[in-house]
Amino acid sequence: MKILLVEDDPRLAEVLVEALTDQRYIVDWVGDGETAWDQLRLQTYNLLLLDVGLPVLDGVQLCQRLRAQGFQIPVLMITARDASSDKVLGLDAGADDYMVKPLDLPELLARIRALSRRGQVATSLTLEWGSLVLSPETFEASYQGHKLQLTPKEFALLELLIRNGRRILSRRAILDHLWGVGEAPEEESIKAHIKTLRQKLKAAGAELDPIETVHSVGYRLR
Repeated sequence: MKILLVEDDPRLAEVLVEALTDQRYIVDWVGDGETAWDQLRLQTYNLLLLDVGLPVLDGVQLCQRLRAQGFQIPVLMITARDASSDKVLGLDAGADDYMVKPLDLPELLARIRALSRRGQVATSLTLEWGSLVLSPETFEASYQGHKLQLTPKEFALLELLIRNGRRILSRRAILDHLWGVGEAPEEESIKAHIKTLRQKLKAAGAELDPIETVHSVGYRLR
């Protein structure tokens, strides 16, 4: 899951990035609304964690712009304003949830999990593709009942492939989904991750390689 954090307080942003990364989320951080708007048009995110009091373009204005342009990304607003009218303003702007600072991290993480499940009930518990089974909530994976020992990136890559089924994913698309801005490796590293996944699946009993390489295009599941 890839999150865009929009927060102009560097100290709070650092705490949130660390907490979210510990939960295996991929996090990009920007400090103002206009930069966030540009980022959302360039990258695909699963959730927007949005401060209200931002420079240049505040959180309410950004949320209104997103909804007006048809963006359906879940938005969790965070603010120091505790008045009921401020909450109403944020929710009416298109936010899906609202939290007041100081943030309680366990509650924040619970709300993020809840937002990620909305509209995805069928895919929030387990993902299955033939003999391959993934549980995104527990980060457990198995093939024909044999547990797979996967790194966080390997798990995320396999989850991305399952969620996209027969859709072909280019190496660039995989990088955009699984790495944050400024940390993405070279496209060749995707080949290394795919190779390791294939080895682990074969060791678990896969006779036919479940991951198909579509020459000069990308990867998908068979």
